[in-house]
Amino acid sequence: MEETQNIEQVQQCINAAFDSVRLVNRTITEIDNYKDTIKCNYQHLELMMSKGWFVAGCTEQQIVDINAAIDAGKAYVA
Repeated sequence: MEETQNIEQVQQCINAAFDSVRLVNRTITEIDNYKDTIKCNYQHLELMMSKGWFVAGCTEQQIVDINAAIDAGKAYVA
């Protein structure tokens, strides 16, 4: 049996639904923006890791951390 709603209740439900529409659309846009930012940053890390002087100046742990960030960034953007 379907519920009966008055006009005010229907409008409240529609407004709530469009809150969800806006949230979904905004989140997708933000994720796209995050992906662009993350891609730019992991590519920068790749560039830096291609420079011998940079790698030579890093500790082993820094190299591990940078490579992990590159891998995580690539996985996130994929």
